[in-house]
Amino acid sequence: MDLRGRPKRCSLHFGILPFIVFALVFFGYGFVSHRSQELGTPGAMTRMVYAQPKALTPSRKDVLVLTPWLAPIIWEGTFNIDILNEQFRLQNTTVGLTVFAIKKYVVFLKLFLETAEQHFMVGHKVIYYVFTDRPADVPQVPLGAGRKLVVLTVRNYTRWQDVSMHRMEMISRFSEQRFLHEVDYLVCADVDMKFSDHVGVEILSALFGTLHPGFYSSSREAFTYERRPKSQAYIPRDEGDFYYMGAFFGGSVVEVYRLTKACHQAMVEDKANGIEAVWHDESHLNKYLLYHKPTKVLSPEYMWDQQLLGWPSIMKKLRYVAVPKNHQAIRN
Repeated sequence: MDLRGRPKRCSLHFGILPFIVFALVFFGYGFVSHRSQELGTPGAMTRMVYAQPKALTPSRKDVLVLTPWLAPIIWEGTFNIDILNEQFRLQNTTVGLTVFAIKKYVVFLKLFLETAEQHFMVGHKVIYYVFTDRPADVPQVPLGAGRKLVVLTVRNYTRWQDVSMHRMEMISRFSEQRFLHEVDYLVCADVDMKFSDHVGVEILSALFGTLHPGFYSSSREAFTYERRPKSQAYIPRDEGDFYYMGAFFGGSVVEVYRLTKACHQAMVEDKANGIEAVWHDESHLNKYLLYHKPTKVLSPEYMWDQQLLGWPSIMKKLRYVAVPKNHQAIRN
């Protein structure tokens, strides 16, 4: 106090001023440094030499390469994987691959994982999310650098249709609880398949679907959509873009969460109304993608059955193919 009973404010301020300045500088640097780490420093772009794209020369003349809503359709010859790999490398992308190995379908898991290690997102970080009711039967498959496997134990169901439909519920639940914090993109695949050629970052987008190999050349009237108005999956005969396969879809975690949650809720409503869509979760997937247009569409190269369909000349590569099997024997 001074002689008039007032605090010595000036002397106090001058006394602590150096400490305030030091604290601001120290913590300010820490904040800027932390923020810099969050934002990331752009990496150096690798010098690349490749043929110049020609504005007047189409990449493919034999197939549709762009949807009416301007989403690319991915065929061999429509992309340069080296350019795309560099773009996604700069983003430090991590991709999650979900697969359900329920009951005896776990027998397909070893081949699925081994071929994924050879062809799926090579050179990028990958987390395999294996949903199974038999965690002890999950095979030990050697994984490359930056790749790991996570086993998620779930229940099984008596009917295979219920197993199929509950995938949407499981993916939506784990997307919200876990995937959102661990990966940038989710790819959702069937286990009774194998990767037979490159499947990489060219498929990644906010939301993608895959053309069904049996319907890619069919008219919408021939699509096996759910046609009963009572179902939430109902699509009238004069609507429809493509018929999408339920065995291979994906996108950003947020968009996959929205898709799977919407499909699960629609199936719950159907069940309450005593109806089951003709192709179960695939029917609801098609309804969703009709009204929420995918930002990329994968050609049938990414979902093929050579045993049933052969190898037509339009398919330059067969990337993800069905494994010959007796479905009924496995389900029983």
